[in-house]
Amino acid sequence: MLNNLTKTINRLLVTAMILVFSCPVGAFAAEQSLLGGGDKPWWFWPIVLFVFCFILGILAVMAGVGGGVLYVPLVSGFFPFHIDFVRGVGLMVALAGALAAGPGLLRRNLANLRLALPVALIASTFSIIGAMLGLYLSALNPDIIQVCLGATIVGIAALLIFSKNSEKPIVTKQDAISHALGLGGVYWDEGGRENVEWTTHRTVLSMFMFVLIGLVAGMFGLGAGWANVPVLNLMMGAPLKISVATSKFLLSITDTSAGWIYMNRGCVIPLIGVPSIVGLMLGSLLGVKLLAIAKPKMIRYFVIVVLLFAGLKAMDKGLGLGILG
Repeated sequence: MLNNLTKTINRLLVTAMILVFSCPVGAFAAEQSLLGGGDKPWWFWPIVLFVFCFILGILAVMAGVGGGVLYVPLVSGFFPFHIDFVRGVGLMVALAGALAAGPGLLRRNLANLRLALPVALIASTFSIIGAMLGLYLSALNPDIIQVCLGATIVGIAALLIFSKNSEKPIVTKQDAISHALGLGGVYWDEGGRENVEWTTHRTVLSMFMFVLIGLVAGMFGLGAGWANVPVLNLMMGAPLKISVATSKFLLSITDTSAGWIYMNRGCVIPLIGVPSIVGLMLGSLLGVKLLAIAKPKMIRYFVIVVLLFAGLKAMDKGLGLGILG
């Protein structure tokens, strides 16, 4: 009976996603204005956006990715909103999830402040530069941002396919900078019922990677959980649980920094932001409940395919080829 229920839930999730992607949003996107032009009333797009984001919230949790990395390419591709507004709200979406999870992760000693603060200083500084650069390029030609966004999303999909996280990386020697900053610690592993000591290495190279992560996060409004975790875990050698928790806490600093730039430019609109954030948060709550009985691996592969399609569509839209409609 449990197997039948699991199969039914998986079918419902895939069917719901297909229905959302095949709804009239895509067909009307090229002809509607931000304020609900054409023959649609003003409340039509917020309602459709809420349903769309509710399903994205479910899938994001089950696929193990942040809501922002799905939100920006899909909403910019299927909704009639200018990409600046989508990027601004994308940062708010990622920020909402990070703020909700951050305090609990700190209380459990999983999010590490010593590790997060130097990384946050670098990433948040360059996320501000990235946001300003993104808005400048968008003012010159929005198609530039569309093409760059598409290429970035395709790269993220490839990263999700090929990167393999390590539960407890082995660090044989801590480098001098990591030792000076005290980048290490101990956490309680509930699964193994033991205290796990950890430390880090390759600090200089990792900090340079966070320069790039901050630029990309600010420029495209994607959040940065998709990149934070691989760098913290695979490059610096932090355990997977510490990497995930610290990344979540880190987003609350990085996304706030870039988010202020978009808010100051008037790119965060409640009509888009409220249904997006509420839909994703509610969807995430349901996704957590379904996670125990559904098949996350299948959902993860489906999300990767969707990201590839969204990235290629953004590039197609930016280049004006019209191949994907």
